[in-house]
Amino acid sequence: MTDSSPLPTPPVSFPEFAPVSTAQWQAQLAREAKGADPASLRWTLPDGLVAEPFYHREALAALGGPPAPLPPRPAPCRNVVALHVPAGTDGRLQIEQGADALARGAEGLHFIFPNDAATFAVAELAERLPLAATWLGYTVLQGPEQLLERLRTAANGQPLQGFLRFAPTMVPEGAELLPFRATLRRCLAIARAWPSFSTLAVNGAFFGNRGATLVQQLAFSLSTAAAMLAELPDEASGLSVAEVARALHLDFAIGPSYFPEMARLRAARRLWATLLHAYGLPTEGAATLPIHATTSTWTQTTLDPHTNLLRHTTEAMSAVLGGADSIQVAAFDCLYQAPNEFSARLARNLPVILKDEAHLDWVADPAAGSYFIETLTDELARAAWAEFQALEAQGGMLHARARALEAVSQAGLDKFKRIATGQDVVVGTNRFQNPKEKFDFQPKQLLRSRDFDTTRATYPSEVLRLATALHFERRANQDKQATLVLLGGVRVNEDIADAFWHLLHPSERTDAPFPSDIAPDSYSVLFSKPEEATLMYARPAQFDHLARVVQQVPAGHTFDVPSLITSDLATLLEAVRVFGFKEFVVEGHRTEEVLARLQGR
Repeated sequence: MTDSSPLPTPPVSFPEFAPVSTAQWQAQLAREAKGADPASLRWTLPDGLVAEPFYHREALAALGGPPAPLPPRPAPCRNVVALHVPAGTDGRLQIEQGADALARGAEGLHFIFPNDAATFAVAELAERLPLAATWLGYTVLQGPEQLLERLRTAANGQPLQGFLRFAPTMVPEGAELLPFRATLRRCLAIARAWPSFSTLAVNGAFFGNRGATLVQQLAFSLSTAAAMLAELPDEASGLSVAEVARALHLDFAIGPSYFPEMARLRAARRLWATLLHAYGLPTEGAATLPIHATTSTWTQTTLDPHTNLLRHTTEAMSAVLGGADSIQVAAFDCLYQAPNEFSARLARNLPVILKDEAHLDWVADPAAGSYFIETLTDELARAAWAEFQALEAQGGMLHARARALEAVSQAGLDKFKRIATGQDVVVGTNRFQNPKEKFDFQPKQLLRSRDFDTTRATYPSEVLRLATALHFERRANQDKQATLVLLGGVRVNEDIADAFWHLLHPSERTDAPFPSDIAPDSYSVLFSKPEEATLMYARPAQFDHLARVVQQVPAGHTFDVPSLITSDLATLLEAVRVFGFKEFVVEGHRTEEVLARLQGR
């Protein structure tokens, strides 16, 4: 019988080049630094991990030798297109769009429902696409078991491919697991015979799209998974912990930090093996854990939006090279435009280029053996496991979610501040802006829209720029109306103040104290008058009362606090005076000057 085992791979060597020792590399680094301390080149990640400017073979020795590469993925990274099904529709339009996308290079579809999917045209889906042969994902907020039952009927009992993500509340899924155990168990029972369908989602994107660090995303995702492994097995129905583990998949949002994101995905599989071992399961299951990667909404911008194409490219590359099983690229203009063929085509073709032209799927675990990435993978895994253990000691995601969400909130605020002070660069937003940029949207409509994503890293900078654009447009049109624009709520004021300071004193690095006479829970408001604009502050109750009076909302009626309040100048001037709004002065500069600089004037 012929031995089919692979032949050993000979070591790669380049005999024409003499070996270079660590000391020689360090000496060369010192020469290149021209007298500067090489330690000044260290890069500190938001998690506190430090990337050295130089790594050599000793880095792998410190890890106990080169870690084993990740095994080849069962299939190349799948190109998935997201389709949002509007409330009150049956999704027929999205089904047609999905069929067209599959014919043009997509390899999977992800239907996203704003609530339940009771009216979704499942029969039409089955008629248009062969359910057993098409990879399909579904995100629902209600009724996941009803959707799966209808899909099973439409598929005539054939096993499906893809995933289900049940996201019933605005907190991590594992944090509200107890009320939904019966629902999830029914979903597991329906999909029990579908080996290529992941019924349970560990939604790490929930944390990533709110500003969590890489360590936090790993740790809190593990805690979510641990809650499911602990709570969902059911002896009465014969549902074992092994079945729950096999039904799980990871959903991660990938940011533009190229190498750390790659290392994060690799660390996730190592941590998953550790988690499986803790539950007495074979660690080999970590190799087949499905990871669905999406481009991050946290890093998208409305200013200079074509830069999102560049961010999405590096995010997709990190996902593919880090070992993701599927990648979902968002349209570059999805923050302010309705779905359109132009941006959808660019998003769909980006992974196609990475696979068909760049051939990134030809190599399994291409980062394996890299001194830097192997070290970073190990450090991320260790730090995340320590954070996971700390959260588990307090009850895990089920009982200590407030601690986790507060940590994520603080990480997001730190990012806001670094962007405001220019420490973190966002191209097109806080550096290399386009002063002549013409918006493809109406700032007033965008600021008023409930769908405008306010959870992104650049939101405080963007909303200020959009509000000032609105002011200058009104002045150019000689509009005699006046407007109050709500720039930010609680805890955003300091970031706006920092942004002003950095704008007016770009060469100075200082921790300018926030004005002490402004209450920390105040709202930031732009008062745009025909001839000038003024930055002001108001307590939430003041702003609420003013909005009610100006918009003539009867007392006792509930209403959403508006982002824009427009009225005639005399009315708003009197309202601002009566309700006691305060003007904010930055180092004696008039706010009109500040706004002009924001617009590049």
